[in-house]
Amino acid sequence: MSGVAPGSAPPPRPVPDGTQGGGVPPGGIAGGAADQATGSDPAASRPRGRARRWLVEWAVIAVLVVLGTIGLRMFVIQTFYIPSGSMLPTLQIGDRIIVDKVSYHLHSIQRGDIVVFKRPPLEPQDFTDLVKRVVGLPGETISTSGGQVYIDGRLLSEPWLPKGPQSYTTAIPGDPHPQFDMPGPVKIPPGEYFVMGDNRTDSQDSRWFGPIPRSLIVGKVVAIVWPLSQFRIF
Repeated sequence: MSGVAPGSAPPPRPVPDGTQGGGVPPGGIAGGAADQATGSDPAASRPRGRARRWLVEWAVIAVLVVLGTIGLRMFVIQTFYIPSGSMLPTLQIGDRIIVDKVSYHLHSIQRGDIVVFKRPPLEPQDFTDLVKRVVGLPGETISTSGGQVYIDGRLLSEPWLPKGPQSYTTAIPGDPHPQFDMPGPVKIPPGEYFVMGDNRTDSQDSRWFGPIPRSLIVGKVVAIVWPLSQFRIF
């Protein structure tokens, strides 16, 4: 009769992969389920990553647009609003104009140009910027006679002026505003310009505050952009 020695047991059968009779090895199916419950899903993180990149890209674009706009306004072009009638009928009250700030770094200021410039010290009106037309150039002598402008003694053709008394370039007889007259011939200093409004009988300009230095000139008026009915390129 075959017997068993006291305290001994039949030797266990080998179990593949180190498992014991139906147990679950560490890191088996149960462990994998726990990982799935508590770990991160790479597929779920992709949309969040794309959203962050989208926000960063648009933030960079917005900053570049703002910097570009500031740069354009400071160094290239700027819009201005016409608050008074000194340039009638060329520029109407309420017109929006575009001023080119670059061109005068490439070429000289020409007679007939409409320019925006900083308020001269002798200008009494409380405007930061003014707009007038260049009539006299550096080194010239400007004068008026019979309501017309003379440069170095020669009559100046001014095709930009309107017909009628508002183009009369001196004080109209009986007009109480002496700023519209000229005391006599004016020698324009080097680097300065004599500017006047097209509405000669209602414009405080170089007849009042004298020639203006080049350093005050902001730029050249190149277009009226508003209202659309007034759109015009100079």
